[in-house]
Parts: sequence; structure tokens; C-alpha cells
Amino acid sequence: MREIISGRRIRICASANTVGMVWLKMTYLPRKSGSAFVRTSSRLPTLTNCIAWVENIMKSLHLLLASALVVGLCLPGYADQAGSAYKHGVKAEAANDYDRAFEFFKQAHLAKPKDPKYLESYVRIRFSASSEHIRKGQLLRDGGKLNEAMVEFQRAVEIDGSSFMAQQEVRRTSDMLRKQTLREEAHLRPPSPLAKSAADAEGPVELHPLPTAATNLRMTENVDKIYKVLGKLAGVNVLFDSDFKPQKISVELNDVTPREALNMVALQSKTFWQPVSPNTIFVASDTTGKRKEVQNNVMKTFYLKNVSTPTELQEAASTVKGMLDVTRVQLVPSQNAIILRGTQAQMILAEKLFSDIDKPKAEVVIDIAVLQISRDRLHTLGTTVPTSVSVGMVPSTGGASSGSGSTGGGGFSFDQLTSLTAKNFVANISGATFTALMSDSSSKLIQNPEVRVLDNEKATLKIGDRVPISTGSFTSGIGGGVNTQFQYLDVGVNIDITPHIHAEGEVTLKMVLEISSVTGTQNIGGISQPVIGQRRIEHEARLKDGEVNLIGGILEDSETGSLSGYPWITKVPILKYLFGQETKDRTQNEIVFSITPHIIRAQEIDDQNLRLVDVGNGNNIEVRSKTEAAAEAASATPTNGPTAARPHTPVPTSAAPSVPVESKDPRIVKSTNLPSAALSIPQNVRPSSPQSQPVPRATQASSTPAAQAASDPCPYGQHLIQQENNVAVCAFN
Repeated sequence: MREIISGRRIRICASANTVGMVWLKMTYLPRKSGSAFVRTSSRLPTLTNCIAWVENIMKSLHLLLASALVVGLCLPGYADQAGSAYKHGVKAEAANDYDRAFEFFKQAHLAKPKDPKYLESYVRIRFSASSEHIRKGQLLRDGGKLNEAMVEFQRAVEIDGSSFMAQQEVRRTSDMLRKQTLREEAHLRPPSPLAKSAADAEGPVELHPLPTAATNLRMTENVDKIYKVLGKLAGVNVLFDSDFKPQKISVELNDVTPREALNMVALQSKTFWQPVSPNTIFVASDTTGKRKEVQNNVMKTFYLKNVSTPTELQEAASTVKGMLDVTRVQLVPSQNAIILRGTQAQMILAEKLFSDIDKPKAEVVIDIAVLQISRDRLHTLGTTVPTSVSVGMVPSTGGASSGSGSTGGGGFSFDQLTSLTAKNFVANISGATFTALMSDSSSKLIQNPEVRVLDNEKATLKIGDRVPISTGSFTSGIGGGVNTQFQYLDVGVNIDITPHIHAEGEVTLKMVLEISSVTGTQNIGGISQPVIGQRRIEHEARLKDGEVNLIGGILEDSETGSLSGYPWITKVPILKYLFGQETKDRTQNEIVFSITPHIIRAQEIDDQNLRLVDVGNGNNIEVRSKTEAAAEAASATPTNGPTAARPHTPVPTSAAPSVPVESKDPRIVKSTNLPSAALSIPQNVRPSSPQSQPVPRATQASSTPAAQAASDPCPYGQHLIQQENNVAVCAFN
């Protein structure tokens, strides 16, 4: 393509693959034979190539614009993904749906890992969701659903793998499942005869529930007769020891139950009784030898749950042995078990003691923050002036010298020494340097460990290095070589803490805080020994749960100043910087400790641990139980029927007169004075007829002692002669 353009420049395409434009200059050439010629470059592109190049440029622009549009649309959506997940997590948490809240907060944290808001929410909900699954698992386990509980505990571990409680519950439930499987397998195997006999072994003998009706009793008789009277009231048989010698006593009891009357008569007569069958008691003199001979012994194995060392097991056994006079004690440290043999009362009180002292130890988490701040400021201003001059001699280079009088190597001859001039001397003076420098450096070191400690247990934290220190040397027998012994010292941050947790949320911390470092070396006996700088605090403090204790004041502040230069001139305020140099160095180093206790398990003390328990007297250990009275009251509760429908009306009791009584019994002479005993009739055994009438002895026979006591209110050896105003008057046979 050729074209003649007058005095102009045109822009054309260079090629399809060339970026940019090529300027071609169109010039006029001298006319030859009346025609004009145009000289152009030989690399002129075609029109097709130009069009293709433009199309490629347009396609690239389209792609670039489309990519920018896609990125612009995606970036806001990605940026808002974390915020949207966070909002959904807040809503789920408000609805107590911790699992969904955990998933949303986790998505927000993964979208923006460095955002502190999302990190705090994620960590918080992770703890809450894990705790909720642990709570559900514990409820299921208490209900006997071990497999469902294991699923909840495993889910808690998946959510928070660092949860110590969740891992502990998983291990505990796994052990329970394993033991359950072993028990099921054991049931499938036939038991051995000894195992069957051991399973059929019975416990101590218990009396059947005694009547609970209140009774008034006034008697002056031998002890054996009084025991028999009370046995008839209680519906039990009474046996006596062959060595027992009854004495005559006077008894006057008002408003007592048969069990209380038996205990009071035993106390007054210095005897004791114990059941030998559900409806029979055995009475003997209350002596130490007789109790050992008569009282039955029982055996029980106590498994302690919270002891961790044989020493703690021994302490528990010593406590029971000293308090209850138990002489036969056997420890099994491998099973955390104590086997006791003694009376039933001793076993009951041992159970009470073990439940009081076998409690989990209190625990505390101690947050320790060690903050070390260092600052070094250096100020240098002035001139480093020359402080020394060196003078040297050089031989002269001019003139001829005789061969015999000259020496080689640049030395002087004796003849030349007489002709020394200033040119033979050279002075060397060092240069001067002016310095203006200021430096200010600071550093901060923060260590924030967390220690979990049991009550009264020592926790040790060491952060740093172990430095070898020579402690001695010895000569070996073979070869005579000298061997050096070394001991390693912990250098760095060393913390020893022993907590003691009190009842009302307070903790006493006995602390030893030490900061040490190697400050230099020293040669001792040919061995280079490190010099260790140490800052140490030993103190004891009592803090509340969550209270922060700041331990500061370990401050090191050193300031060094130096001035070097020419004497006297350096004392002049301005000239000292021209003929001298001033240097100031200040170093500050401060260490602050922060101790914060958090009680995670306090001492568990309830009302049962604090209540008083009657254990008998100084010689004998006995137990008064409320369960026996409750069982007797439950057995005495009337059933539904005509008798139970009658209302209960309190009836006042009166003592029988000691004057002669006119008997309505034809067998008794009216004027005879007989010893009598007044016994009020219990409400549940009184006759239904309110009229005063004599009761024939023949009608009092019954099949059981309890039925006889219900039909005949008189004590054993007496008979009813009169009944008036709900008071029965009995006379001795």
C-alpha cells in the first residue's frame, strides 16, 4: 500500500503481533521525470493484520473486564460469609442450640482466623457445647443407659478435644461398659459352690419391727421379770445368759415405746441385749468379756474412691482404727480397699467415717503471668581525639656514601648520625572522629503458663535452660586421669506453688518465684564456671477465687556515664564536645508476676458430714438408728378398713393407786392388799368396748406373743383385775 501525503505523518499498524504503533515519516523526494516518489519502509503491514490485532486487543479487554466483575461480585460475598455465620451462631446460642451455634461460630472463625471476636465466640461456644453433652451423658449414665451416654461423651470430645472432663467421662463409661460385659459373661457361667455359698451368706440378725405405741410402766421387780414383761409388750421372746444374776430394780417409765423401754432397763440394770433371731433377744451382763463372747462380728470391705497413694489409704485406716477401736484391719492398696471385722455398730460408724473423709480433693487452676520489660538508652556525643604520637627515623636519600661506611637495609651509619636533620624524623598521629549517636531499645517478654494443682500438692514450673556447674573432681585409678563432676542448675523462670483451699472460696498460696540468668563466667581452679544472677521471692498469700495478686518491685535500674578527651579542656561546656567524647548509658529491667487462682473443685461438705452421731459410751460402741423407728412406725400404720376409719383420740393416762383395790374377780379376796402395777393400754391394743369389765384369763390366749400382748395388756406374771378410763389395773398372780 502506497500513498502520497503532503508533509504529514501517519500512524499505521506495524504487525498483528506487535504491541504499539510505528511512526513512519512520509517525505518528498526530488522529482525525477515529473513524477513524485515516496520512500517507505519495507515492513508495511497489511490491512488484514491490523484488523486481527485490534480484535485481539478487544477480546483481551473483554476478558479483563469480565474477570474484574466476577472478582468484584465474589469478594463481598466471601467477606460477608463470616459475618453471616456469626449472626446465625448468635441466634442458635440464644435458642440454646449449642451444636448449631458451634458449627456457625466455627465457620466464622475459619473464614477469618485472626478476628478476635470470632475467636472468642468460637472458644466460648466450644466449651458450652462440650459441657452440655457431658451433662446429658451423665444423666443418661445415671439412668443406666451406658451406650447412649458414651455417644454424648464422644461427641463432647469431638467438639473440644482439650476437655479433660470429657476424656475422663469417656474412660469412666468405657470401664463401666467393660465391667457390664464381664458381669453378663459371668452370669452365663455356672457359679462354683463356694461362690454360691458366699452369695447366700446372710448379714447380721435384725429384729422385726416392734410396736410403736407409747406405754407407761411402773414396776419394782427383778430384772428378768421386767425383761419378760417388755418382751411380751414388744412381741419378742427373751432369753437370758446362764451366768446372768438378776437384781431387783424399780422402773417408772412414761410415754415410751417397747424398744426405748428395753434400752432404758438395760442401762439401769447394767445389762445389754442383742437379737439372736427376728423375734428373740438375748440378755447378758454388760461387761467387756461378755460382750466379746456374746456379740456377733461382721466383716465388710470398703472401697475408697478418692485415695491415690498407699499413705492416704493408711491414714484412712488409722482414723477408723483409732476412733472405733477396730482391731482387725487389712489394707489392699492395689484396690484402694480396707477390710474391717468388728461389731455391727462398728461397721455402721466406719461407713459413716469413710463417707466423711473419702472425698475428692479440692483443685485449683493457677494462672501465672510473667512480664519482663527491658529498656536500654545510649547517648554518645563528641570527638574521638588522637591521644598518642609515634615518631620514627628514616635515613636521608641524598648524597653519596662510602662503601665502607654505609650499611644496607635503611639503617644509619655512625657518620650519618652526625648529620641528622628534620627530614630524618617522621611523626605518626591518628585521626579524629566526631560521633553523634543516640539509641533507645526496649523489649518485652511475656510468659503466661497455666497450672492445675490439687489441694496441698506442690506444683513446679521451670522455663529456661539447664546450666552445668562443676561440683568436684577425682582421679581415676587407671591412667591417673582427672575427672570432673558436674551438676545441672535450672536457669530461667522457676516457680514453686503449694495451694491450700479453704471452705469459703479462698486459697492460700505458698510461692517461691525465681528469675535467674547467666551473667558471666569465672575461672576457678582452671575450670570456667558460670556466674548466675538471681532474683528470688518467697512469700505466702491468701487470695479469693479469681483475685489477682501482682508481685512487682523486682526493678533493676543502672546508669553509666563516661567522658573521654584531653584533660582540662573537657571541663569546658562547649569545647568538651570538640576535644572529647561523652557517653551515657541507662539500662532498666523490671519483672512483674501476676498470680490468679481459680477454684474448679471445692471441698464438698454437707449437713450429713457435720451432724453429731451417738456412738455409745467410753467402753462400748453402740448406734441409735432412726431407720428402725421409721420401719416400726411404717409397720404400725393402720391399713384401710373399719379399724383404720375410726378417728384417733388422745387418752390421758393415770397412775394406779397403791391403796387396796376391790377386785371383781371372784378368785380374789376383796380385803386383800396386793402389789400392783399400773400399765396404760396402747391405743392400738385397747379393747373396743369402753366399759370397765374384768377380762377372764382364759380369753387371753393367742397363737403369737404379739397377739397375746394385744389381748392381755397386763405384764407377764400378772392378770387384769380392773379397767377404767382406759387404764388397766393388774395384780400379780
